[in-house]
Amino acid sequence: MPQIRPITDLRNTNEIADACHATREPIFITKNGYGDLVVMSIETYEQIVETQLLDNAIAEAEEEYAATSILLDAKDTLAELRRKHFGEI
Repeated sequence: MPQIRPITDLRNTNEIADACHATREPIFITKNGYGDLVVMSIETYEQIVETQLLDNAIAEAEEEYAATSILLDAKDTLAELRRKHFGEI
């Protein structure tokens, strides 16, 4: 369950940092009862970015397939990449 904390809690940065690392989830900061900021650990941020990049790559591949209806065999494609980049057969 996400943590929601008032902006005054940011005065105790060590407590907020510990909470971010312990839960591995973003902490939502409110100001005057409304959402204002999101605080998270670097690890959580990197995981979110990595997931988004992967989702974008999958969406791009799905769009390409929808436009061309071409599927490539994974074994053939990997073998071709190995030959091209590593000189392997």
